[in-house]
Amino acid sequence: MKRKSNGNSLFVGIFQTREQFCTLKVGVWNIGNHKFLLKLFLLKHNTLIPTNAIFAPMIIFFCNQIKGEFAYFSEEESKHCSQVLRKKPGDLVQFIDGIGHWYTGQISEASKRQVVVKITKKEAGTDHTGFRLHMAVAPLKSMDRFEWFLEKATEIGVDEITPLMTEHTERSKLRYDRLEKIILSAAKQCLRTRLPKLNELVDFEVFMKTFATKEASSRFIPHCHVANLPHLKNNCQAAGDVTILIGPEGDFSLQEVQIAKSNGFLEVGLGANRLRTETAAIVACHTVHLANI
Repeated sequence: MKRKSNGNSLFVGIFQTREQFCTLKVGVWNIGNHKFLLKLFLLKHNTLIPTNAIFAPMIIFFCNQIKGEFAYFSEEESKHCSQVLRKKPGDLVQFIDGIGHWYTGQISEASKRQVVVKITKKEAGTDHTGFRLHMAVAPLKSMDRFEWFLEKATEIGVDEITPLMTEHTERSKLRYDRLEKIILSAAKQCLRTRLPKLNELVDFEVFMKTFATKEASSRFIPHCHVANLPHLKNNCQAAGDVTILIGPEGDFSLQEVQIAKSNGFLEVGLGANRLRTETAAIVACHTVHLANI
C-alpha cells in the first residue's frame, strides 16, 4: 500500500526471508522531480531481523581486501555504497569475497573513496555444486552476445571460462575489465559467493596443450559436422570435472575436431536444431547442471 504525508511517501511491503516473513518499511523523500532518498527499516515484532536473514530485494557488495576483522571496499564499491546508496557508519551490509564466503558487517568508515566494514559474521557459501565446469567458448563477432553468455553462465553456475581462438573465430580482442564486471554483477545478482575464473583468449592448439592436459573426468566437443551425434545429456556423468568446447559462428574446423578427439574429447550433440554459439554454450552449461541434480 502507499500513503502520502507532507510531501513524503511511505511504502510498506512483505518480503520472505530464509525462515520467516518480515516487514519492509521504506521512507521516500522526494528531491525535485527525479531523485529520491531511501531508508530501509527491517522490523519483526519491533526488533531488527537477525543479520543472517536474506531478504529480497537486497544489495550485495564484493570485497576481497579483508584484514582481520575488517573489510576494505574498493573505490568503485565504496562509491556505490556511500554515494549511490548513501550508506553511513553504523549501517549493516552484506558482501561476498569471491572465493566462497558470505559476510555480514557494520560500516565503521564511509567515504566515496573508502568504505571500511567491521565483520560481524562469516559464513560458507552454499553455491558449491560438487562438480567443476570449465567452458571454453569462441568469442563472437557481436560482443554483446558473448557478454550475455558470460552473465547467464555465471547465474547458472560455471567455474572457469576460457575464450577460445579457433580457425573461424572473428574476434581477437576482448575488454577483460568489462567482462570481469559483468561476471561480478551476475554473481552478486544470483547470490554466488564464488566468482568464475575468466582466462585470457587462448589459441585452440595451445588450449589443448595446456588446459586440456589437466585432469577432467568428462570432455565434450559439440559440433554440426556430423548428424545424430549422441546427446550431451546421455553422456554427462554426475560429479567430477567437465570441460566443454563451444565453437564460433562457423563452427570448429574438421581439423580442430580431430585434434580435440585425439585429446580425449567426445563428440556430442545438443539437439536437433542448429544453435547460435551463445545459445549452445548455455544449453551445454544447463545440461551439465541437470545431470548433477
